[in-house]
Amino acid sequence: MSVGFILTIVIIIFAFITVAKGVRIVPQGEEWIVERLGKYQGTLRPGLNFLIPYLDRVAYRLVTKDIILDVQQQEVITRDNAVILTNAIAFIKITNPVKAVYGVTDFSEAIRNLITTTLRAIVGEMELDEALSSRDKIKARLRESIADESVDWGLTVKSVEIQDIKPSPSMQRAMEMQAAAERERKAMVTRAEGQKQSAILEAEARLESARRDADAQVTLAEASAESIRRVTASLGTEPTPMLYLLGEKYIASVQKLAASDNAKIVLLPADIQKTLSGLFDKAIAPGKPH
Repeated sequence: MSVGFILTIVIIIFAFITVAKGVRIVPQGEEWIVERLGKYQGTLRPGLNFLIPYLDRVAYRLVTKDIILDVQQQEVITRDNAVILTNAIAFIKITNPVKAVYGVTDFSEAIRNLITTTLRAIVGEMELDEALSSRDKIKARLRESIADESVDWGLTVKSVEIQDIKPSPSMQRAMEMQAAAERERKAMVTRAEGQKQSAILEAEARLESARRDADAQVTLAEASAESIRRVTASLGTEPTPMLYLLGEKYIASVQKLAASDNAKIVLLPADIQKTLSGLFDKAIAPGKPH
């Protein structure tokens, strides 16, 4: 009985293992590659599937949902020999599981390397400023360049996003120094332009002032000439009115000197007596003896 019991237990265990090897439940979002005696036999779809125990085996389990591949940061040299740092992220989907497992050793690593080398080639054709400002252009060219290779591997590249693209720390320092020098140059140009405009305005002001002074002197000269003509016409040949006018001016000038706070000594002209006599003579009515 003990031998029969043990044999029964062995048969049950063998049957259980056989059933377990022959029945496979594939979850949604996955596809399994089956090999029979080392050769590709078929692809198991999501749901209940049956295999031939001990002959068939599940060799690969693939995820058919979108796969996110992170491409690590790398240094790229632009066409003008500037070093920039860039990294990317790719969204891929397995469309042909057979090609994905038998067409390339590791499709994830293959896509990463392909994106890395293609990104380096694309950025290497650009100037620094163009590379920093053309993220969408780089993304479009990158996706287009790797599309053919990915199809051969049973993959579809749905999107490639440039996560970051920036100058290296040494390039950032150089750019900051260049920007500071450019700002200083612009400031110097602005100061020079301001000084130039100030000098021009000052020269124009002096020129306008000199022109106005000249016009004023001409006007004063003309007024003086007209005044002299009128005085000469009114006085005629008599010297007495002339002496009277000069006497008035002498007296006005002496009053101004005397009214000054700093005036200590008042100088009188030598011909004051003759001038005053002109005033007295003018004050005497015409026709009377002097």
